[in-house]
Amino acid sequence: MSAEPPYEQFSKRRATPVAWLKAEPTPRESLALGLLLTLIATLPVLVATYPQMVDYPAHLARFHVMLTREHSPFLQQYYGFKWRWMGNLGADLLIQPLTHWFPLETSGRIIAGLIPLITGLGILAVEWVLRRRIGVGAMLAMAFIWSPALLLGFLNFGLSLAAALFAFAAWVLLEGKRWRAAVMIPAGFLVWVCHVSGWGALGLMVLGYEWNRDKSWRAFLAPWPLAFPVLALLFGAGTKGLASYGYGESVPLYKWAIWKQAMRDSVEWFDYASLIFILGLLGVSAWLRRIDPRLGWSALLLLLSSFALPRHIFAGDLVDARMVSTGLMIGCMALAWRAPRWLLLLAPALFLGRLALTTDNWERDSRETAHLLKTIDRLPMGARLATIVITERRQWQYNPQEHICGYALVRRDALVNCNFALPMVHMLTINEGGQFFRDPYHRLYHRAGASINLLSYDPAKHADWFWYIGNDRPDKLPLRAKVIEADKHTLLARLAKRPAGS
Repeated sequence: MSAEPPYEQFSKRRATPVAWLKAEPTPRESLALGLLLTLIATLPVLVATYPQMVDYPAHLARFHVMLTREHSPFLQQYYGFKWRWMGNLGADLLIQPLTHWFPLETSGRIIAGLIPLITGLGILAVEWVLRRRIGVGAMLAMAFIWSPALLLGFLNFGLSLAAALFAFAAWVLLEGKRWRAAVMIPAGFLVWVCHVSGWGALGLMVLGYEWNRDKSWRAFLAPWPLAFPVLALLFGAGTKGLASYGYGESVPLYKWAIWKQAMRDSVEWFDYASLIFILGLLGVSAWLRRIDPRLGWSALLLLLSSFALPRHIFAGDLVDARMVSTGLMIGCMALAWRAPRWLLLLAPALFLGRLALTTDNWERDSRETAHLLKTIDRLPMGARLATIVITERRQWQYNPQEHICGYALVRRDALVNCNFALPMVHMLTINEGGQFFRDPYHRLYHRAGASINLLSYDPAKHADWFWYIGNDRPDKLPLRAKVIEADKHTLLARLAKRPAGS
């Protein structure tokens, strides 16, 4: 039963274009528009040969070690890999069947394109089971498909969130069915296996929905079929380091920052304007009582969780920030406005405008990635490569090249220093290179005008090759570095062997 006020359709006898635009669209029309927008959401991946997600090359590198380590003496020498079940395996599980049919890089690109597609379909699924049509709220919610979490390359979380939307839709659809629990128990495990944060979001969505139905203690017990992954966490099917509030700055300033960046993409003023528009619309709708409480409580819980949750859980970064974008997406879906055709056609403008910018950035940055990857052709198989990528602090757009050295592992079985490989946390481990030969020591945040002195850059002490990527040339290179090739934004150097006994 919808919480929306009725919208009186115009008489079918008024067939003028103006009358058609003022009339309410049919459910079939709104669903067709929603499906079209969902397909369009994949456009960045279609135009870019190399997905421009920050962490994407590091994920691709991990997949390569996971799938081919036993066939490569270099990979066996440089890396260890210990498979274990935990709540952070969505893409790791999906990549395995895909690589039976496609090369690894193609398979990774398929996953990158699949996430926005199924996230959009998940939004439509929730909207349809609640209202049997696709409304303005769902159109606005699509602006959060390409969230900061997806642009950063949180593949497992992206898959988990999409699965959570479908699981929530199933929860609503199966209401009153005795066998709902039998369906939702494995669904909860599936969402958790993809990523624990998506599982947490699902739990809050269901809790909010049930709280609307019964504002008592029973609402807190209603999501019990989704709670079984807690047993896996208690018995060790996770990672070390349960939670960390280590922000490196004051908590209020950090929380303010993640809220300001809830729609961060590439144009700072436009991202802020988009966020202000969404928050203003939600505020006005709440004041006018045009929020569907079946989703409104869920959105509120998700947004409040962003203040309570730590930044790190199970080695996942920006856990609280993910809840901000997710809560705003669900908040948009909660908008209870019946709309004429002209408004339904206008509602996707924010999504399409932001998508156009993302697509343009991806096409440009993918060409830059292709240019930078020519450097890898100079490396021998099994090269020991120390890379440093300069990210300008003043830059609003994420730097999609931060983990580009992961391609050297994929294509050259190289030892690289940009992997996620915390001991006792990640499945991938590094056998050589020292304690700093991993993420985040490959990245340097640079202030304009500051010198770039790499003379004592530790990873270069354990490598035979050095790769520099940045807008400004370094003032000093590591010891023993002999430049092989260089252009405006990159250089490759050979590192001479250390004298014996040094």
